[in-house]
Amino acid sequence: MSMILAVVTPANDVLATWQHIRFGKKLQKTELTAPPLFIIGHWRSGTTLLHELLMLDPRLVCPDTYQCFAPCHFLVSGWLFRNFGRWLLPNKRPMDNVAAGWDRPQEDEFALMNLGLPSPYRRIAFPRNEIPDLDYLDLRQIPPAERASWLQGLERFLKAITVAQAGRVVLKSPTHTGRIGLLSEHFPGAKFLHITRDPRSLFPSTLKMWRSLDATQGLQKPTPEPDKQYVLSCFEKMYRAFHRDRDSVPKENLLDIRYEDLVAEPEQTLRRVYQELDLGDFEPLEAPLKGWIEQHHRGYQVNQHALLPADEAAIHSRWAEYFDRYGYPQGDSPASPAVSE
Repeated sequence: MSMILAVVTPANDVLATWQHIRFGKKLQKTELTAPPLFIIGHWRSGTTLLHELLMLDPRLVCPDTYQCFAPCHFLVSGWLFRNFGRWLLPNKRPMDNVAAGWDRPQEDEFALMNLGLPSPYRRIAFPRNEIPDLDYLDLRQIPPAERASWLQGLERFLKAITVAQAGRVVLKSPTHTGRIGLLSEHFPGAKFLHITRDPRSLFPSTLKMWRSLDATQGLQKPTPEPDKQYVLSCFEKMYRAFHRDRDSVPKENLLDIRYEDLVAEPEQTLRRVYQELDLGDFEPLEAPLKGWIEQHHRGYQVNQHALLPADEAAIHSRWAEYFDRYGYPQGDSPASPAVSE
């Protein structure tokens, strides 16, 4: 791994310089086509499914995996890796059955981290170290100068995405959940689509996610078990900030939906999203969505997760507000719809 990094790092610098020379002035002049749409919610709440479905609309654009992993130079290097580097990625993500590939929608948090901006995702490389940058789950805890630098870095990345393909940019990163207040201020008119899921499914699925990422992406030998306190604390930090700031976002720009509703009635749920967030005519999404439903929605087996009694007691105690606010009665068993997480 160290040898690979030794080769890749200077190559990234050369390619980044090439992109700056070729596109620097254009990037400075570029304006976003429309205020971005942020898909937010805790890890494993269905944000990936929602992202994939929205990207069936040809009017919307999103960062793909290559753009997020090479944010400094994808405008000049994308053709090479998309054509000759497909073997570098697995066919499916390590934590579930969702397809992977350079052209698949991806979390922009990876792009921010790869641009050198602070991000809690740096823990993926060193899972045994002290968790870095947790304050960046709530930007109001960051000094103003550092906050401005972070927001400017995100905006530059969105401009590069717009140069690659014009359209409303749809971003999906659970880490944005606690950042909505400042994101709304920095991007006037931005839309926020918040998805929730039964915490009794969220908790074990998130543990499995971190366990998979630690084993496949970390540069250290992972711990035998993921840190449950980390999962509990991240949830609390994100949602404390989200609930504090959500009323500062215009009501017409923020919508809550439930994962359980999305997988049971995807077309009906997305029609509601388009109507309430004023995303335009639903017709361009209708036909490809029906095709997706026919191909993927029937017969798919979801990963099953066991929840220990002690863990269930912990989330009932520490995540009680989420249970109550989003309508998940404590004591009932979570549903397990037959569709991708």
